[in-house]
Parts: sequence; structure tokens; C-alpha cells
Amino acid sequence: ASSDHLVRAWHETYGLPVVLTNCSNNYGPYHFPEKLIPVVILNALAGKPLPIYGNGQNIRDWLFVEDHADALLLVVEKGVVGRSYNIGGENERTNLDLVKTLCAILDEKRPKASGRYADQITFVTDRPGHDARYAIDPTRIRTELGWKPSVTVEQGLERTVQWYLDNEP
Repeated sequence: ASSDHLVRAWHETYGLPVVLTNCSNNYGPYHFPEKLIPVVILNALAGKPLPIYGNGQNIRDWLFVEDHADALLLVVEKGVVGRSYNIGGENERTNLDLVKTLCAILDEKRPKASGRYADQITFVTDRPGHDARYAIDPTRIRTELGWKPSVTVEQGLERTVQWYLDNEP
């Protein structure tokens, strides 16, 4: 947030031509391994518990990394100087639904010898201050620049799981 203010100040004070972006939760190949989607995939494949905070009803909007890159390029090329653009995936899911979707994809692509990956789901104590919902309104980028995500969350999760399967150590 403070970086946005600093950039805006330079724009207003010195005329620096800037465009700003904010995004919802990114996911896809090469995702940092401590985040929810990689943790679930890697733990599932290793036979470890799949931790879900609280009751799993926290909502997140998921944006496939390639869609985010495409949106950033469009904003750089066609965005109005001085404006902010929210880049959202328009793919809101509860954490529990997301994990169940990942488990179903893994069941299809790499079936376990016995049981299903969803059997590994474990609810853990919610962390303090955990957002109930984290999503973003992408109306401006959609209406002004004509951008919308091209990858559904199901397609993106399938591609992400496949990447992890193809790149197992």
C-alpha cells in the first residue's frame, strides 16, 4: 500500500508516467512451495496431511499466473497513465472446495493404491487475523481494456498439478 502512495506521489509531483496494478491470489507452475496450492499438491503426493485452516470456508479469488502476466502486459501497453487496475481471476472458491478440486485432479492423474487424496484433508487451528474473503473487483480492466482471464480455475489447477507431476524430484 505504501508503495502505491509513493508511486502516485511521484506521478503527481514529477509527472512520472505510471500505471498501478493489484491482483488476487496467483497460482500456477513454479509457485512458491509454502503457499496453499503447492503445499496441498506436494503433501498429497508424499502421503502427508493436507492442512486447511479453520473450517475451510475462507474464500479466495484465484488468478492463473499466465493470465496475470497477460494482464500486466496489457496494462503497460494500453493502461491510462495514473490509473490503478485490479487484476482478478473471477474464480472465487472456498479453501476447502479448492483443496477438494486438487484432490479430485490428483485422483484422476495419479490414483493412490488405496483411498483418495481427500482422505488426507486435516483441519488445523485458524491463524489470527486470517481474512474470511480475499478477492478483487476487476471491473476497470475488463471494461476499459477488455481483459478477462482466459483460464478457468479448473483448467489452471489441472495444468498446475500436471506441472508438479512432470517435475517431481
